[in-house]
Amino acid sequence: MRSKTDICGIGAVTAYGWGRESLWEGLASGVPCAQFADGFGETPDQPGWVAHVPQGGRDRDGSLHARALLAAAREAIEDAGARGWTPGRRVGVISGGVREDLRTWDRLTEMGEQLMYRREFIGMMPSTPIATLMAEFGFHGPSMATSAMCATGSAAVLTAKMWLDAGMADDVVVVTTDLSATRPMVRNFVHCGVAVTDVPPLEACRPFQEGTRGFTFSEAAVAVVLTQRKTESYATLRGGAMTHEAHNAMALDPDPTNAVAAVTGALENANAAPSDVRYLNAHGTGTKLCHRTESQILEAVFPKETEIYSIKPLTGHSQSGSALTEIAAICLAAERDLVPAPKPVAEGHSQLMDGPSRPESGLTVKTSIGMGGYVAAVVLETA
Repeated sequence: MRSKTDICGIGAVTAYGWGRESLWEGLASGVPCAQFADGFGETPDQPGWVAHVPQGGRDRDGSLHARALLAAAREAIEDAGARGWTPGRRVGVISGGVREDLRTWDRLTEMGEQLMYRREFIGMMPSTPIATLMAEFGFHGPSMATSAMCATGSAAVLTAKMWLDAGMADDVVVVTTDLSATRPMVRNFVHCGVAVTDVPPLEACRPFQEGTRGFTFSEAAVAVVLTQRKTESYATLRGGAMTHEAHNAMALDPDPTNAVAAVTGALENANAAPSDVRYLNAHGTGTKLCHRTESQILEAVFPKETEIYSIKPLTGHSQSGSALTEIAAICLAAERDLVPAPKPVAEGHSQLMDGPSRPESGLTVKTSIGMGGYVAAVVLETA
């Protein structure tokens, strides 16, 4: 029989600010974190809506990407310690991302033949923040960097759970980071028809509602600590599953069979029934394809009592940072006794939550859908 896997520490750096309290205060306010920023409109001289992580962190950690990653991880570790966690002999680290330290890579490209300062060059390697974190805390368990595009956070926590179940690690720190909201990156997502910069977030991103156009591009670094030893936990990770649509490099498969299989597989892995699930925390990007697929999942798997919501109208879509941001939000919602579902602004699905509410008993399923066909679902139990 598998041991219970708990989430006992949370750290966050988002466009709401540095620290999980900034994330929670932003969610609880119901106000999106995006700003009308210079250079993100249709042309470089026009502003547009985007959600950047503000400057902060320890200068000696290196780039903003490294500072955010390490700050989120440190906060999660400190939080876990305050909740009764002590590191085991083998603490593992999983770092997830898609475009690691894009700003520094862009600078390297612009330099051409000119050599970058050695410390800056080494600092932009995906291995460096992990090595820094392992050395700082004396962790000697397994470590790796991983990517499943926008499903990275869910894939990472499921990998961590597998390590714990297999006895490969005593505890695992998972951190996912995406600070890729540069103008070229954002504009390409706009060109692909999924990101929106020309109107405010609540006008653009309306998951499971009429008039939705897509998401506001954002950034985030979020970390959690997972353990199977007794602590004052936020939530229990009951189980999960992943599938791949094997359909298209960008578009979702009109046939939801494989997406549905991820959710039914997650419930089976968690030894849970659909009727046990009170909330479906959706990937919910506000794109029409995502709306179609997750509505099909909701209607095919869950009873009408299961409610659906997405926090992306508030947080934006931070790509590889999104799933762990949403898992952290589920954990904080249970502790703070408030599900921070955005208030709908248009006619929507009959099972869409009607704004913030006190949580009711039952499990939460978190779905994640990554570009290229990645589908993941995790099952969380909160007190």
